[in-house]
Amino acid sequence: MPEPKAGHDRVTQRLWPTLAAPGVLWLIALFLVPFYAVMAVAFSGTIDIFGQPIPAWNPFDWQFTTITDVIRESISGVYRESWLRTGYYSFWALVICVGVGYPVAYYTARLAGRQRGLVLALILAPWWINYITRMLAWVNLLQDDGYVNDILRLFGFAPVSWLSGNSFTVVVALAYGYIPFFIIPLYASLDRIDQRLLEASRDLGVGAVRTFLHVTLPLSRMGLITALVITALPMAGDYYTNTLVSGSPNTNMIGNQIELFLLEGPQKNLGASLVLVLSIVLLVFMAYYLVLTQRASRDAR
Repeated sequence: MPEPKAGHDRVTQRLWPTLAAPGVLWLIALFLVPFYAVMAVAFSGTIDIFGQPIPAWNPFDWQFTTITDVIRESISGVYRESWLRTGYYSFWALVICVGVGYPVAYYTARLAGRQRGLVLALILAPWWINYITRMLAWVNLLQDDGYVNDILRLFGFAPVSWLSGNSFTVVVALAYGYIPFFIIPLYASLDRIDQRLLEASRDLGVGAVRTFLHVTLPLSRMGLITALVITALPMAGDYYTNTLVSGSPNTNMIGNQIELFLLEGPQKNLGASLVLVLSIVLLVFMAYYLVLTQRASRDAR
């Protein structure tokens, strides 16, 4: 009898690596290879007759002068303002996501009842429309003769130039564009909270507010952190939102600098170096998130 079980275990051990192989190949082809190409451009030490960097595919030929200069300029040079704006805009956009997204996720997970499917469909509805199309709709609303300024005039307020380098517009647009990324993982976390814990809190005479603060909020902490990470990672490298709703150098984020060097200028090694620096910064936050996740998993045992 043990032999069939052993044979079944061998089949299982081969099955999962086989099923994982396409995903691994996909990751190598569409992430690792392009990222290595970025490194080859960033660490290139030679240029062609047109001033374009020649990728250094051999790691032994890599030179780190450019990325060293980029790091220095990011700390106290020409890129410093773009980094500060990126952090500033992302922070306030995440604050808006928490303020708007947490109540929506909580309502959907705990109170929506039979309407849960409809609410989830409405949350996911923005993903059915192209991101740029949604941003262009905001442009129509916020332009000088748009509906928002018409409403302000109706109530006696002066119109606002929303699309001329307005930081508030950039922050709100970022929050609007990425809030579905925030709500969905947070909803999943809130939905997994054991209802019996909430009922026990109420049975002990604890009010709804204290139950939320002392039971629901702590139990959803990792879900909240996950939602913040999933939202912040793409937001930090965003450049098209800023371009569409502002288009002003006064609101440029680090993604706009990367776009400028990679798509519009000859200094692609500078753009590639900025990509690597941004990746390192995000990797630090991602590592911190993984440490928290591991610690939470260990405490749960």
